[in-house]
Amino acid sequence: MALPLSRLPTEVVREIRARKWLALFVFAAVSFGVLAAGFLWPYKYQSQVIIFVDDRNIIRPLMEGRAVTTGISEKASAARELLWTRSVMEKIARDTEIFGENADDMSDNALTGRISAIRSSMSVATRGDNYFSIGYSSPSPLKAFQIAQRLGQVFIEENSKRKRAESRSAYDFIDKQVKSYERQIAGVEERLKQFLSENVDGTEASANSRLSNLQNRLELAQLEKEELETRAKAIERQMTDINPRIRQGQTGDAYQERINSMEEQLDSLRLRYHDTYPDIVILREQIAELKKQRQRALESQVESPESFGDVNIANPVYQDIRSTLVTTNTEIETVETRIQSLERLIAEQKKRMEAIQENKAQYSELTRDLEVNKEIYNDLLKRRETARVSMHLDIEGQGLNYRINETAQYPNSPSGPKFSMFALAGLFIGLVAPFGAVAALLQVDPRVRSREQVEDVLELSILEQFPEVRTPFERRRDRRVTLAVSVMAVIVAGAYIAVALAAVFGVF
Repeated sequence: MALPLSRLPTEVVREIRARKWLALFVFAAVSFGVLAAGFLWPYKYQSQVIIFVDDRNIIRPLMEGRAVTTGISEKASAARELLWTRSVMEKIARDTEIFGENADDMSDNALTGRISAIRSSMSVATRGDNYFSIGYSSPSPLKAFQIAQRLGQVFIEENSKRKRAESRSAYDFIDKQVKSYERQIAGVEERLKQFLSENVDGTEASANSRLSNLQNRLELAQLEKEELETRAKAIERQMTDINPRIRQGQTGDAYQERINSMEEQLDSLRLRYHDTYPDIVILREQIAELKKQRQRALESQVESPESFGDVNIANPVYQDIRSTLVTTNTEIETVETRIQSLERLIAEQKKRMEAIQENKAQYSELTRDLEVNKEIYNDLLKRRETARVSMHLDIEGQGLNYRINETAQYPNSPSGPKFSMFALAGLFIGLVAPFGAVAALLQVDPRVRSREQVEDVLELSILEQFPEVRTPFERRRDRRVTLAVSVMAVIVAGAYIAVALAAVFGVF
């Protein structure tokens, strides 16, 4: 039967007054129990190193776009993962300056246990955008200081080492790719060179150009032939209208005039043809015959010196036209020979075009491979130089860099709740404990302690309530007990304070 809350304070005080010695015992037990907990509490000393992430130095804007600085995301998480690695933990666990001279001679089980202890006591936390801390907690302030300091040093060393290894690995990888593409390009160029040496037909553009040129020359030759044939037909028509022979009275001067005319024709033909040309041979024979006739006419002198009679001679006009016809026919034959040669060359060029078309696919494949490989090769060359600069930046400690902003400090006081807090809390908890215990018991006690319980639960009306009556002897006895309990409470509190102060000031 629960006690109403309005009656709870009154009943708590009444129960405390009725059980003063028990309340005193609870006070003393709880107070000294908390104080003992303060003595036994495993105090931890913590030391930490604050790391500054320097990613905004002067090198970054200067090398923007020319080098890639090694970056890191989630700095605290990355630092924790780095420090948790077995190799890093072993360096610290085997440090003779921290764990003594026998640190190097530990067994594998002992080493694993020490590494686990270091990992469980290590903490990494962010401190703003560019700061994070590496801390270590230990019951020994010296070890907390030494291990925290060593953790910071190992992190800086390992991070620098990994950055250099990462940039070096990236450079080596790109350099291998560059050399690989160099060999591929050399191989493709060698195959292309061999292909061009075996296929000397030229390219499709040059073959088309040559074929077009030959066809144009063939068309011009055919037009020229048609013009010459038309000219030859016209000359033949003219020759039918001219008498090849004429009759002329001969005189010495007439012979000489004909000789002079034929010599002019001979000179004209020699300018264009060799001496073996038929017209030249005929003219030379005619000139020789005329010279003989003139000589005989002069020697006979049958007639007057001016006249030697009439003779039947060749018509000079006819001879000129006939010479032109011969020349034209010769030119026609020349043009026909040229046309035949051009037709033969065109047929050969068409065969060459077919061969070029057959080799076009292979040539396109070779040139495409060469262009693609060269494009990738040029890009890799740029990336290799970028990786080279990045590697030198990491070697020189530029780019993203970690610096110890605040070194580890020797902890003078433990972290977490201190003994003074236990001491102050002990008195307060000791005073509150009896009242709290009584209040809890009253809530579960089934006995009826007030008229409100009967009226509310049993729904019965109580007409009158008799007050508690104590005799004078009981009141005197209660006062003596109260005085004794008060004195004992003061003694207990004094002893508690004395013990707490002695512990705080290091007396024991």
